[in-house]
Amino acid sequence: MTPAVPDEAKLDELVGTEFPGGEFTFERWWVRLVNECALADPADEAGSPVFVFLAATSAMGVSWERLWSWFGARESDGPMAGEIHTVLHRPLRVGGTYAVRGRIESARRKRGARTGVFDLVGYRLDLHETSGELAASCTSSILFPRERR
Repeated sequence: MTPAVPDEAKLDELVGTEFPGGEFTFERWWVRLVNECALADPADEAGSPVFVFLAATSAMGVSWERLWSWFGARESDGPMAGEIHTVLHRPLRVGGTYAVRGRIESARRKRGARTGVFDLVGYRLDLHETSGELAASCTSSILFPRERR
């Protein structure tokens, strides 16, 4: 069943929706694998901003399909990654476990010259130390094409 595409009023209502969240542990083997894939220096451990995005989205508490369904889309509708901005407030520790929490920050209907009508959805995910201190943040966006030109 195709989820219903939200109108602009429903898009406004979705702003503030919180992710269920979860926990992510930077296992040594996983950090080593990501560094090898990214051709990064293993001595950097979990220092690259890519770790923030991967950990945050892995533990956001919903699948990508579920997140897209909130906005009336499926994979076959072609949702696209937009901007990704990460901030490391403190170094991420290999072996450290972080709580991931986040929410939908914005949702707007727009029109582009090439894309036609689309919805631009911004979301933020934060990684918190077990002490509750903010360790890193990832602010990203997704574009949902709505009609072809």
